[in-house]
Amino acid sequence: MSKDYYKTLGVARNAATAEIKKAYRRLAKKYHPDVSKEANAETRFKAVNEAYDTLSNKKKRAEFDQFGSEGQQYRQHAGQRAGAGFSGGGSFDSSIFDSIFNRRGAAGGGGFAPKPAQNQNATINVSLEDVFQGANKPIHLSNGQKLQVKLPKGIEAGKKIRLAGKGINGGDLILKIEINPHRRFKLKGKDIIVELPVAPWEAALGTRVTVPTLAGNIKLTVPAGSQTGRKMRLKGRGLPGQPAGNQYIVIQIHTPAASTETERNYYKDMQTQFAGWNPRENIH
Repeated sequence: MSKDYYKTLGVARNAATAEIKKAYRRLAKKYHPDVSKEANAETRFKAVNEAYDTLSNKKKRAEFDQFGSEGQQYRQHAGQRAGAGFSGGGSFDSSIFDSIFNRRGAAGGGGFAPKPAQNQNATINVSLEDVFQGANKPIHLSNGQKLQVKLPKGIEAGKKIRLAGKGINGGDLILKIEINPHRRFKLKGKDIIVELPVAPWEAALGTRVTVPTLAGNIKLTVPAGSQTGRKMRLKGRGLPGQPAGNQYIVIQIHTPAASTETERNYYKDMQTQFAGWNPRENIH
């Protein structure tokens, strides 16, 4: 009965040699009797080898394209096709199999053994917003592997996510989480720290200002008499968790530059008004 070798390998009739070889590698690994769990693995393995034996050889492929599989029988005796290890099968490219399986080196041990599973470690960098909200992140590993990773809400830097079976030869992939620096928020454990610039008169008299959080902007009262370094806690506004982290607002008093004579006179007036105040009285 005539056979369609292109259909066996799942490639088009005009497939390039590289494409045929790639299809063969995939199917040979899938159906190799030493590792495959398919019910008809040995039969499929023979068929794949036979198809590759013809399509990987320029002369044999040309004869097959012209005459079909039955028209090739005059070329070679069945005994010349030994070497696949199974009766009725075509020869196979051992260099390809060496790269797919580890050969058993023990005396008297024939055939192939699957490569052992190995865990693979990688580091992924994520944004603070993704950590706060949780996210499904596409990642691209250095070996070209593309995966979708579920990022739990509130995961801390240095924590690890294990993806079973996604490592080398079926081992686990272990991803270490690194959180990218943020232009506005500083992260300490599960706590968020934000420096809040205020004007001297706002700090002295008190004011109500808008401050950012990871969940959006809120209004905050700055108490009168606040000094640089004063911390105000926003409970539960840090990273999610049990318990959730907090957000701390740190006051930073910014003094405007005196660029004009009028502005300098304002500072001179302050100097007169607060003549008895010495900001350095406690540093001696």
